[in-house]
Amino acid sequence: MWLNGEPHWLTVVEVGIAFAVAGWLSFRVADALFEHAASKSPTLLLLRRATTKPANVLPPLIGLEVVLYGASDALPGMATVRQVLTVTLVFCTTWLLTRAVGALGEALITSQPTSAVDSTTARRIMTQTRVITRSVISVLSLIGVALALMTFPDIRHIGASLLASAGLAGIVAGLAARPLLGNWIAGLQIGLTQPIRLEDVVIVENEWGWIEEITGTYVVVRLWDQRRLVVPLEWWTQHPFQNWTRSSSAIIGTVFLWVDYRMPLQPLRDELLRVCRASVNWNGQVCLLQVTEAGEHAMQLRCLVSSADSPRNWDLRCEVREQLLAFVQRHHPECLPTLRAKAQTSQTVDSPVQRVA
Repeated sequence: MWLNGEPHWLTVVEVGIAFAVAGWLSFRVADALFEHAASKSPTLLLLRRATTKPANVLPPLIGLEVVLYGASDALPGMATVRQVLTVTLVFCTTWLLTRAVGALGEALITSQPTSAVDSTTARRIMTQTRVITRSVISVLSLIGVALALMTFPDIRHIGASLLASAGLAGIVAGLAARPLLGNWIAGLQIGLTQPIRLEDVVIVENEWGWIEEITGTYVVVRLWDQRRLVVPLEWWTQHPFQNWTRSSSAIIGTVFLWVDYRMPLQPLRDELLRVCRASVNWNGQVCLLQVTEAGEHAMQLRCLVSSADSPRNWDLRCEVREQLLAFVQRHHPECLPTLRAKAQTSQTVDSPVQRVA
């Protein structure tokens, strides 16, 4: 023991305060040096901001821990104080580690801007980083709670007895936790294999929208009309869905028109090209008009137009549809779809009868 003679709490408190202040001053010096180094690195700057609060508390706690474990065991309540301080130290360390992991994840995401037109790589990195970061934080939190509980001998003894003898309880607990574990494993699978990424354009349950958030248990899809569709993580690994931006944000859209057989196609093709060239939503790659069906009363035209992403393509398709309809109405109104009827007249003895075929 570092205390000589009869132990007193007053001495322990005085020495503990001195050690805590020394630890805090040491942290302030180290923090000043770290701040100077972080000023040249955005990653270190973000890490320092995220860990400042737990780092302020941890050095004084370590100083107090040294003092208490060097004090006499004969002091009344010493075991309880040591226990409380140890649990606090474990939680503070866990807090520091989780904040550091979160800051490193955000720094990696920030280094990959998603403002570019085709940001597939950035969105892939952002999705993987967030899923893995949340998983690591969950594991660290679980380890922190487990270590804190392990400091209590009675709880550790009870836990060991339950683990050794409660086979049926373990099965029941496993079945009860299956959805949680299934979603957690599905989250890791999504983060690593990338069937979906943040801001991917998807069609789920006949709903069109963007992947807005991927949590530990569900995915939030922001629909085109600002509604939110919440889908469990396991659903994405067990059901098919459409991902319009899986490998690239560029997309080709279709516009269908019905016109009369008398409609000349070359003027429409020229008008389609003019509309695309005049639109800011066209990426200059695909602009095509074809006859895809010849029906009984009219022919179907399909226009293919491409854009850098799906929102631009939606606007471009609306522009093309409106402009081509206006062109036909203005220059070839007789070529709008019509229903033909042939009238024949047959004479009978009593009265004429008109028959329409």
